Amino acid sequence: MVQLYNLHPFGSQRVVPCKQEPAHFCCGQDVLFVASTAASCRVEVFAVREQGRCEALGSFATLGPVLRMAHSSAGDYLVTIEEKSKATFLRAYMNWRCMSAGSSRVCVRMVGHKMEESYSEALKEQMSVLEMPLSDPPLCISCCPVNGDLLVGCKNKLVMFCLKYHVINQNLTVLDFERSLILHIDNLIPAEIAFCAQHIAITTELDVLILKLELVQQSADRTEQCAQGVSAPEKAVDGGSPSTHPLQLELDEFIICQKPVELLGEESKLCEIPVTLESTELPTEDTKHFQVQYLLFRHFAPDQSPFGFCEETKLHSVQLLPVYQTAYEETENKRKLLSLFCFFSLPHVGYLYSLGKIVELISTYQYSEKSEQAVLTPQFLHVITSQNLQCFTVRCSAAAARGEDPYIDTTVKACPPVTLDVCTLRMQLFIGPRAICHFKNHIILLTKADTEDITERRKPTRRMLSRMADSIKSRTNSESEPGWNLYIINTVSTIQLYREMVEYSRTYENVKTESCIHLLSEAHLLVRAAIMDPHFLKSDEKEDLLRAFRESCAFLGDCYSRFDTKDYHLALPYYRMSGLSMTEVLKRLVSEGDETQTYERGFIFYLTHSLNEDSNEELSKESGDKVLQIFYLADPVQLPDILCSPSMRNICPLTAVKYLQKVEKMMPSVVLTLTKAFLALKMGDLTMYEHEMHSYKETTLACGFIGQPRLLQQRKEGIVMPTEFAVHLKEMQPGLLVAATVALHENSKIELEEADTFFKILCNSSENTIPQLLVDFWEALLVVSSQEKILQELLLRVTSQYVWRISKKQLPETKPLKTTEDLINSCSHFGLIVPWVTSIMSVGCSSDKDYHEDVSRLQSLLCSQSINIASALPVLEPLTEADSVGLTIRVLCNTRLGKYEEAIDQLLRRCPDAAVFYAQHELKGDNQALWWNKLLPEICKRTRLTGNDCSVLISSLKAETLSIVAMELELRDFLNLLPEDGTAAFFLPHLLHCSQRKLLT
Repeated sequence: MVQLYNLHPFGSQRVVPCKQEPAHFCCGQDVLFVASTAASCRVEVFAVREQGRCEALGSFATLGPVLRMAHSSAGDYLVTIEEKSKATFLRAYMNWRCMSAGSSRVCVRMVGHKMEESYSEALKEQMSVLEMPLSDPPLCISCCPVNGDLLVGCKNKLVMFCLKYHVINQNLTVLDFERSLILHIDNLIPAEIAFCAQHIAITTELDVLILKLELVQQSADRTEQCAQGVSAPEKAVDGGSPSTHPLQLELDEFIICQKPVELLGEESKLCEIPVTLESTELPTEDTKHFQVQYLLFRHFAPDQSPFGFCEETKLHSVQLLPVYQTAYEETENKRKLLSLFCFFSLPHVGYLYSLGKIVELISTYQYSEKSEQAVLTPQFLHVITSQNLQCFTVRCSAAAARGEDPYIDTTVKACPPVTLDVCTLRMQLFIGPRAICHFKNHIILLTKADTEDITERRKPTRRMLSRMADSIKSRTNSESEPGWNLYIINTVSTIQLYREMVEYSRTYENVKTESCIHLLSEAHLLVRAAIMDPHFLKSDEKEDLLRAFRESCAFLGDCYSRFDTKDYHLALPYYRMSGLSMTEVLKRLVSEGDETQTYERGFIFYLTHSLNEDSNEELSKESGDKVLQIFYLADPVQLPDILCSPSMRNICPLTAVKYLQKVEKMMPSVVLTLTKAFLALKMGDLTMYEHEMHSYKETTLACGFIGQPRLLQQRKEGIVMPTEFAVHLKEMQPGLLVAATVALHENSKIELEEADTFFKILCNSSENTIPQLLVDFWEALLVVSSQEKILQELLLRVTSQYVWRISKKQLPETKPLKTTEDLINSCSHFGLIVPWVTSIMSVGCSSDKDYHEDVSRLQSLLCSQSINIASALPVLEPLTEADSVGLTIRVLCNTRLGKYEEAIDQLLRRCPDAAVFYAQHELKGDNQALWWNKLLPEICKRTRLTGNDCSVLISSLKAETLSIVAMELELRDFLNLLPEDGTAAFFLPHLLHCSQRKLLT
């Protein structure tokens, strides 16, 4: 793997025209603040224009020499730690931009001071300086880039100031601070701190502690929240830091130093650094209460050498870097913090951690020589050493992309891994780099050459960066004072560096595959980081960056397709992200006329998945034939699948058959046979079609379609469309078509609704018309399906269709594949039709004979126990009681619902001949009492009223009803049931039978 690419991330440089030697500097939104050395207590302000041009905005005096300074984008204020008379002061400079308008008025006030309104109006035209008194001297400061809050480090504690916006009137808003929280940290003197989104990073000389302040729901009178650490298994020690025990000197004069310690996540509580929170806000309903979560503790041991300890081993450049969610138009002004990263460095190695749901080390940076300072950006890490400005790649965008979308590594999208090796893009020679900071696409660099270096610097050198002639710094007494310069180095645009990376990668294409992929991955991450930048939507390079992103995906797709790598499958998601069509990819990878060309796994993987999708892209005949040749050589087993792709519609069928015949000799299969039959239909060769279709039994053929459903149906714009094969089977072998579709449904290859659409399109039916072939499918599915939800849906569907045909006097357009008898014999959901139903139908009108099949199927369904009658009642509503069909349906429904009395009433009223048949079949067990309580009195009553004209009732009374009652009742109960006005001779045989039965028992 190439470790140094020697690209050109740095462009032109300009010298900042400072009047005094800089001591400290920092960047604002579009400005550079430079604090001079102790000789002049001033801060100069420069506006930074395009290409790093500087324009002086003015300067303002400070109380004393500036020891630390920082700028906050939120609130646009500058905060400093200044020294005067051996005392340190914390000050914030607000509204400093009025200097550029020529105003020299300055207002000095204490933090939290309540201002008079008349006094406040004057703040529009004057700079405001806030004094922030502290009980302990401030040592370090940090501003939160998200909300502008300020964190101040003091001995054994950190003090947090919340930024407040006081609205005086609609034209004036005044900024102020409120001391809100103190973090007491025993035995710790912070050297540097970083503060971002309630995350706090603290470093001493050899220790790093990262904390997170979490909001908790608590009562307003609570003022403290403590989070105590416990003893670590290995207590870290540091000879120069009060946060650790002193080095132990044993009697044998050996120095014993504990090992380095790294504690991540929950384990970091074991660091034995207790943190106590003290809230200093006045309690209100809106008071926020926090608790501390430990994220990371790391202790480093001093470097050892044969000559003892290196005193210069200490941490520097701690930084928290926020990365925001990819910007979209509708959320441009509502940026969401996506990921947070923490960087800190030792003299010879730097560490980059991700502070997401999991705290993890994602990169380690080894420097070629001792580092002075480092600055992290979303795209690069810039490090200065005694002689160099070095530029390293970072993995922030890769980690953030996975934070934004945890499922990014799929067949649809991908991103280079976080574990990608770190490389150096550039090592730029400078003499005496001392300090560095970053601003947009600029690096601000302070160089200070020692006296002996000045003459050396005047010698001709090969400078890679040109110094602008109009920006040469003039200084007096240059011979007596050290030579220094403050540079603004313009980093080249993302697009320019991206193109250089792509061009550079070509040198590795044929010699170092991994290096080529590595550099193209770097280029991809470079562009991805630019797209995730909050200012992306307003960037002039927006369209160019999006184009470069797609292009980088295409280049990576080419690499994983052409090279034999373990991650060959990444060819598919990268090509998809590139937006290239299959035709365009084929043109990139397939050489014209090269019959000896070989194809790697990545390319085959891409083609396989692309062709197996329901794409609207159709390859040309030439491209399709080339794809056939590729798969015949590389993976012949997949040929049937490939030939069924919608993208392969234009291929030559004869060529395809020749390939299949060669494959069939090696690996015959039913899917391959069906594919040959499919191609025979396309060629119009019915003889070949018949030969292939007779190679297997129909049941085997039906199951064969499971292996390749696209022989029957293909998706177009999300709709399942029938193929020519399906159309042919509809006409010639509808039973095979229905059986195949049932097999597809049962193997989750087609949904029920999709099958409905499939058959409607196949039969040219309207949206509201149900073709008979679809009903045949439903009936066949009832035979094999075991899912209760599907069964009830199917039963309602077929019931509805039967009812519709009967009520509309509509015959099916094709002959049903199965008769009612076939369904009763093969499907448990169709029951035997009970005798009393047949009795009713035998006396019904003859007009129903044309619809006998539908009537029989409906009655058979209701005679079974499968269908939910309550759900079916609305569907059965169109069938009235006007004819025998309606009567059977109503009586069947009442019987299934347990309404036997209503059923008997309906029969006695409409078809008394069938009442006794009904009673014989249905009135059993607990319902048998209806014989004497309901049926016998009703028959006797109707016989009296109609006289001898009701022969059917009299015969049923003689033959069945009295016989059943006499068998079941006691003699006394039987006598009580008989009518008083009846003929004794009529009832006498049954009375004798009842009494004889009693004597026998």
